[in-house]
Amino acid sequence: MNEIFSNRLKELRMEAGISQRTLANAINATQKAIDFWEKGINEPKLSFLIKLAQFFNVSIDYLAGLED
Repeated sequence: MNEIFSNRLKELRMEAGISQRTLANAINATQKAIDFWEKGINEPKLSFLIKLAQFFNVSIDYLAGLED
């Protein structure tokens, strides 16, 4: 999941025109966590995956690269 997730997260964030800090505030995470997720250093817990999917109005399967 790592590389696909990282790329999709960054792509969605950039398309939305928001900063890492703005996204972090919206899902109650840290900017550093968003940075690490986008760089593939860490992966989010399920609770954050759910928040990300809801925020961007996409499925968790999309974020994970299981569907296009």
